[in-house]
Amino acid sequence: MSHLDRLRAVFRRSLNLPADAPVDDLEYRAIQQWDSLAHMALVAAMEDEFSIMIDTDEMIDMSSFAAAAELLEKHGIGTAAV
Repeated sequence: MSHLDRLRAVFRRSLNLPADAPVDDLEYRAIQQWDSLAHMALVAAMEDEFSIMIDTDEMIDMSSFAAAAELLEKHGIGTAAV
């Protein structure tokens, strides 16, 4: 499973979305489920899934699925050479 597929699964679990829900275009507060409390749960789930530590500034800047994917790359997830 790719890091993006894992991230999609984290988003779906954390936001209580159906297993097939599209998440690639999701933005913070664009759906009712992604409120501030869910944001904290999402950050914690990402930290657990990818064994990273997300700092406060990163947490605040993570305002979309795309931003979360970029955050993973910043932490070296999905950028390793084959």
